[in-house]
Amino acid sequence: MSKSKLNISVLMLLLVFFNGIAQQHLDPEYIKVTNERASKIVAKLELANPAKEKAVTDIIAQQFRDLSKIQDERDAEIKKIKEDTSLAKEKQNEKIDKLKSKADTAIDKLHKAYLKKLGAQLSEDKITAVKDGMTYGVLPITYAGYQDMLPNLTAEQKDYIYKALVEAREHAMDGGSSKEKHAWFGKYKGRINNYLSKQGYDLNKESADWHKRVEEREKNKKKE
Repeated sequence: MSKSKLNISVLMLLLVFFNGIAQQHLDPEYIKVTNERASKIVAKLELANPAKEKAVTDIIAQQFRDLSKIQDERDAEIKKIKEDTSLAKEKQNEKIDKLKSKADTAIDKLHKAYLKKLGAQLSEDKITAVKDGMTYGVLPITYAGYQDMLPNLTAEQKDYIYKALVEAREHAMDGGSSKEKHAWFGKYKGRINNYLSKQGYDLNKESADWHKRVEEREKNKKKE
């Protein structure tokens, strides 16, 4: 290889290297925010191992950033397509669907890799705690709520509710915003409610009765 070609190759490698660093530090404030979010989740795990705490914090924070990168790039491309007035509506929708599908595939791959990384550091119950931390604890709160509202649920019905919420949480973990995360749970709660209605529950009545019981419970607490 000639000296000039070697110099060009070295220059290209340096450009790639420094570009990578620039990308990594593109938004220091966002990196700080993701680190703080991850730290709060890890603090609740009570690992009592500083090295492991740092490793898990780094994994979770990087997951937040990796998800954001995929979603931001997808949204930016969708915005361009919607602003392209030369495209017919049908063609726009076709391109948008392809972009969403591509992003979903990338997110699914990232999700699996993320769980594998967590699995190398944490037990199954700790991984579950991380999942709940990433989704604001909606699963345990919602599951407890259904059992409190419907105290006579059968074991089979409880199992259906729990499994549906677990599936919702897997999707919600990858949500790019609080709204998107809650939307996933809302979707699966709709399925749960349809299931319970078919099981003979009048959920409007059950919900109204439950709220009365909760109010009465709160009143009694204040009297104590």
